[in-house]
Amino acid sequence: MKTTYDAIIIGGGIHGTSTAFHFSRRGVRALVIEKDTLASQATGRSSGLVRMHYDLEPESRLAWESFQYFRDWEQRVGGDCGFTRTGFIQIVKPEFSRQLEANVRMHQHIGIPSLLVRADDVRRLAPTFATGDIELAAYEPESGYADPSATTTSLMNAARAEGAQLLQGCRVTALQVRGDKVTGVETSQGTFSAPIVVNAAGSWAGEVAHMAGVELPITTWRHDTMFINRPPELGPSHPAVIDDPNSMYFRPETGGLTLVGLEDGNPLGDSPDGYVDRAQPGFVERAIDRICRRIPIMEQASLHSDHGGYDGITPDQRAVIGQAGPQGFYLQCGFSGTGFKIGPAVGACLVELVLDGAAQTVDISPFNPRRFESGELLIGEHSYDQTWR
Repeated sequence: MKTTYDAIIIGGGIHGTSTAFHFSRRGVRALVIEKDTLASQATGRSSGLVRMHYDLEPESRLAWESFQYFRDWEQRVGGDCGFTRTGFIQIVKPEFSRQLEANVRMHQHIGIPSLLVRADDVRRLAPTFATGDIELAAYEPESGYADPSATTTSLMNAARAEGAQLLQGCRVTALQVRGDKVTGVETSQGTFSAPIVVNAAGSWAGEVAHMAGVELPITTWRHDTMFINRPPELGPSHPAVIDDPNSMYFRPETGGLTLVGLEDGNPLGDSPDGYVDRAQPGFVERAIDRICRRIPIMEQASLHSDHGGYDGITPDQRAVIGQAGPQGFYLQCGFSGTGFKIGPAVGACLVELVLDGAAQTVDISPFNPRRFESGELLIGEHSYDQTWR
């Protein structure tokens, strides 16, 4: 393996491999360094939702640009990302109906296929759903979910075909800086040089930033999920859903399964090296109660499996994308549990920022890390007042 590259990317999840893919398409020789294996951390534990509904326009634009990749993956990237179209429903509490209407208008302005639906429409889309608490919901007929591990692997394969390299089982121990410029990294497997280093280290991003003298207001966020065996009466599938009244999200999975995650009770600040082979005590019981509220027939379901995972989270629960610290050091982290679906576009934008001086695909300047110094946190104009999105 070479020791000198044009760019080094720390982290082998969706964001690290997307950036390697886009670098390689521009003729930049990149090395991806992953402490474990591809997609073994936040990406591999992601729920894999592919939807465009956000209350912040730049995030919706990133999701919409990324959707073009998921929809046409074989032509744009090659391989398979496992995208499955199920439709997506965003359910909000009735007191946030006006905010929902405003956000759907914003999505439609971007060009996203999104429309407002009422309780009777939701019943037609999903006859087994309880809809008594729904005044308005948003529906994206083209959305669904993808396979995070397959997505990451195919991005890395495409990047390697263009000259990128991957080093797994390797931990970065220090950054090399000369004057005001980054010059490479020291790792458990030796020293590698490059004038560009991208911090896509997920839950470890704060630790990596500290190596460059950059103090990020980022901590860890734990997310648990479970898979349940759907009762046959539910049918072969159902839409993917974010269910704010029940602080829950869920989607179908192949093999007659449904994935369920919760938006509350998720610990902050734990070590990202914590135990994740099983969910926290009490999670499964809470998740079963929530899913049965929305789909009463799920009382006949059975537990298949459960596990946990970690991601980096920021004070405004929005990503950090941009240059910080020494020249050549870039941040691509802090996705706060919602980063998978925007990965393809974020990689494209970061590469445009590095090589062209500014992103063209989507304006990512709102995600600049300097917003924390000025106190200008990112808040949706029509927020649903959630503690986690």
